[in-house]
Amino acid sequence: MVDLAQHPETCVRFDRHAVYLGTPGDRQNCPAQVRGRTEALLIQPATDVDAAVTENRTARTYRAGTDRIAVTAAYGDDRAKIQEILAGAGLPVTAAQPDKAAQTLPATVPADATAHRGEGFDACTAPAQSTMDAWRGTSGYGAVGIYIGGVNRGCAQPKLTAAWVRAQYQAGWRFIPLYVGPQPSADGGSCQGGCSAITDPREQGAESADDAARQAAELGLPKGSVLYNDLEHYPRGGTVTDTVLTYLGAYTDRLHELGYRSGAYGSVSSLINDLVEHTGDRTAPDVIHFARWNGESTTDDPAIPVDRWADHQRVHQYEGNTTETHGGVTVNIDRNRLDVGTGAP
Repeated sequence: MVDLAQHPETCVRFDRHAVYLGTPGDRQNCPAQVRGRTEALLIQPATDVDAAVTENRTARTYRAGTDRIAVTAAYGDDRAKIQEILAGAGLPVTAAQPDKAAQTLPATVPADATAHRGEGFDACTAPAQSTMDAWRGTSGYGAVGIYIGGVNRGCAQPKLTAAWVRAQYQAGWRFIPLYVGPQPSADGGSCQGGCSAITDPREQGAESADDAARQAAELGLPKGSVLYNDLEHYPRGGTVTDTVLTYLGAYTDRLHELGYRSGAYGSVSSLINDLVEHTGDRTAPDVIHFARWNGESTTDDPAIPVDRWADHQRVHQYEGNTTETHGGVTVNIDRNRLDVGTGAP
């Protein structure tokens, strides 16, 4: 149990069993990459909170409130335990409603919100406004990665709202929206506490696309935006490759139906090599976000043919889990080079 008033630097994360009490600090000390989901609660003071309970079954998250508190409750394999806790607090978990549909929410930023050519960074949790302001004029970065949802999104996102997105866009920032859905394996990638894995690739890919579009719409990101599915490193070959590409193909197909562009984040040594080898026989994402930590700020790579994803369709994560200070504010980040346009799917 963590009292955030006494420890405002604590990273509120849902990949470990914990109860966080209070308001997350403006400068949480989060690792750049946190993946995974287990049973954890964030209990914040609140006023004018809707007493209804909502559940996102795809992201395995409940949201609930009373006249004094707002609760975010995550779960991994033990949904019943979280239901028991919420019911014990008098919250009507048995009457939980699903999240609202994305189609009812208007866009609040223009269609170029995910287009950028130049440097970008991503951090586990969306930085506070003071951090974004300090970094805007001093860091050289022009794009920021935001983790918009997914069952394996590890960090809480108290700052990430439609108002936050609109304010950053108006200040000149552009976005790399990342969705951390089910992973190729439960113990793969950077999932320290275990990941929810892909077990039904076609159905889960479509469900992830529906949820990613819903979360993007809640943040005001318009149709035509690129929504990147984060798939951590995995051992290539056979059933694993087929499962990953089937999942990502279903995600891409469904995003296209919803009017969004599909992006995919993955290692050059796993996902990107699989996509290249299966060119033509699988639905490919519109934009690739490839990880090769070689320190080279370029979107060229010897593993990617020059004619693939060649029309402003690339992001290179060239360094990870590094700490930088700009304008007196320090953040743990991954570094990216972007060449992303506003093309159609």
